[in-house]
Amino acid sequence: MKIIEREHYLSKMINVIGTPDIKIITGVRRSGKSKLLDLFKDYIISNIDDYNIIHINFNIKEYDSLKNCDALYDYINEHYKSNKTNFVLIDEVQMCNNFEKAINWIHAEEKYDIYITGSNAFLLSSDLATLFTGRTFKIEMYPFSFKEFVKYYNYTDIDDAFNKYVLEGGMAGSYLYKTNEEKYEYLKDVYNTLIVRDITDKYKIRNNSILDELNDFLMDNISNLVSSRNIAKELSKFHSEKAISDKTISNYLKYLCSSFAFYKVRRYDIQGKKYLTSQDKYYLVDPSFKYARIGTKNMNYGRIYENIVAIELLRRGYELYVGMLYNKEIDFVAIKKDEKIYIQVSDDISNDATFEREVTPLLQIKDAYPKMVIARTKHDSYQYEGIKIVDIANWLAE
Repeated sequence: MKIIEREHYLSKMINVIGTPDIKIITGVRRSGKSKLLDLFKDYIISNIDDYNIIHINFNIKEYDSLKNCDALYDYINEHYKSNKTNFVLIDEVQMCNNFEKAINWIHAEEKYDIYITGSNAFLLSSDLATLFTGRTFKIEMYPFSFKEFVKYYNYTDIDDAFNKYVLEGGMAGSYLYKTNEEKYEYLKDVYNTLIVRDITDKYKIRNNSILDELNDFLMDNISNLVSSRNIAKELSKFHSEKAISDKTISNYLKYLCSSFAFYKVRRYDIQGKKYLTSQDKYYLVDPSFKYARIGTKNMNYGRIYENIVAIELLRRGYELYVGMLYNKEIDFVAIKKDEKIYIQVSDDISNDATFEREVTPLLQIKDAYPKMVIARTKHDSYQYEGIKIVDIANWLAE
């Protein structure tokens, strides 16, 4: 498989070399965590003097004997070299029994620079504080961005590249297959056997049917406001023998988000400057998973574009909220430190009525923060009454 340097993530790892943190690479399954660790290893070899790398990949049979915490600890200590910078790189660390003990032991000795990857269901952000006694630094990976997609395929026509990206997505493992049908079969297998299975195993879910139905419901309702209550009510229609509880749905939603399959975006009252409860939006980590599970018929490009923009904003480090103002909705309030952007997303704003619908809520916002409409214009960006109108392919390629 072709490898491209994922500079955004690699630079994050390089920036924390030498810090005492336990560096943890997280993200949806098959998003490239192991490849990133390989790229980081290459960087160390090329740029750091007097290094010693202790690299353990639990996917490889060679390391089967290290799958308990004592054996792992002993192996690392045996391969320690004094007077060198000792890097510990561990792939799929959760395959070692009581791995957290070994990591905590070597971290306490203060002589290793530690980097680990693992299955999301075993290295959830909510678990890190209890797993590790030392400070952790999390690097969250996403599927390929549009820029990475263009780089991978060496596209020169950005419009052609975008049309393909919308359908193929950013899960690079699928790029090895020639047809979309083969790609989707691979993606369906990844989603069902890795992501859903991780959740089922970790939380000991006995009946997968509700979890499967919830997945399909969320994929079919991207960009719609939903709540545990209305989802439970909807899914209960297909389970006449027993109603599905709000609590069950709420728990399953947490599991899906913890495994990075979906990202929850809360509502924010722009005028009242407060968060709103009861209804949220859920965006899929990569729309190609939707095509793989429920097909591409009746494509709603507006929703797909909104999903792509949501994940790209998260990838760029923004906090995301759904803006509410005078009963009107602004797709995204994107916040990063002192920066704030109000964003509307649409597939086509060539129609006057559609254009008016998108810009009207933005014009009602009284503060001076930037406002933007991201749509499939196929034109250079321009301004309309202080609102920046930008083509989605150009914005993704920035």
